[in-house]
Amino acid sequence: MPRQSKPLRSAILSAMLATPVIIVALFLLVPGLNSVRQHEAEPRIVVHRGDSFRRIVESLHEAEVVRFQWPLLVTGRLIPKLHNIKPGRYTVPRNMSTIGLLDYLHSHPQDEVRLMIPNGVEQTRIAAIIAGGLDIDSTAFMAATRDPKLLSSLGIQSSNTEGYLFPGTYNFPWASTSGEVITFLTRQFRSFYSGSLQQRTKSTGLDENRLLTLASIVEAETPLDEEKPIVASVYLNRLKRNMRLQADPTVQYAIPGPARRLLFKDLEIDSPYNTYRNAGLPPGPICNPGPASINAVLNPAKTNYLYFVATGRGGHAFSSTLAGHARNVQHYRRVRAKLIKGQAEEAEQR
Repeated sequence: MPRQSKPLRSAILSAMLATPVIIVALFLLVPGLNSVRQHEAEPRIVVHRGDSFRRIVESLHEAEVVRFQWPLLVTGRLIPKLHNIKPGRYTVPRNMSTIGLLDYLHSHPQDEVRLMIPNGVEQTRIAAIIAGGLDIDSTAFMAATRDPKLLSSLGIQSSNTEGYLFPGTYNFPWASTSGEVITFLTRQFRSFYSGSLQQRTKSTGLDENRLLTLASIVEAETPLDEEKPIVASVYLNRLKRNMRLQADPTVQYAIPGPARRLLFKDLEIDSPYNTYRNAGLPPGPICNPGPASINAVLNPAKTNYLYFVATGRGGHAFSSTLAGHARNVQHYRRVRAKLIKGQAEEAEQR
């Protein structure tokens, strides 16, 4: 067998050494070489906060975006900045090179979710809304609402953020943290609660916490914006006369679990939020009021009303005397009895 010359052996050895480099280069640079099922719809992957680069690569493989994981892992070693992939939900184009794929994930903007925070909901309900749309656990969100460091940074002089999570419809990055969402909502309140409103608050003898507390009670009492200044006047009149507020929503807040019809025994519950037993305002807001309720407290109607009761038709009847209130209560009971009877008859006819 003829001997190979030194130049030939060197050429063969160089070719052998170069082959893996060429293969790697092809997998890194050639579009579609590592793709799977290019004819199908573009797959989606989810990158959670804290996912490692290896876990993200595994997700791409599990979603059948790529055949092999090693080209991505090699690229990550060669270009460390491509390890930085933001949490989010990604629709991944097919037929990309390995470098192109990682660069796409690295530079792609976070997707946003549009969420509506209704007026007058408690922060437990807000936690559920946030958890339903973003990559946030409701338990973690509630823990953040009581975080002393976060409260201090936001200037909230209370034990939690109740009252400060300003209602509205907002776009949030899907991968937001609890702290980021709480900070955003609180800053929305701060933006609304401008210098003029702050001055108005001082002129009424209230502070920020007392303002939000009373506004939250007004919010919980009526959904009608036109009624809110009147409801606010009732509570302010009672406070001036050192009368207990006797606000049902505060008792409701003190009772664990979902809202239900109050019983007479509930009015005896031992809680600082029970305004049937305790004079003055409760220690803090009972929900997160909207602009109309806050403005109603700062600009109440001028009335002598001390009492109100539901009309049974969505609004309330107001009175300045106990006798007048008793008549309104009797009227409400007649309306309610008639409504219940009508519902029963309608049910029988079905």
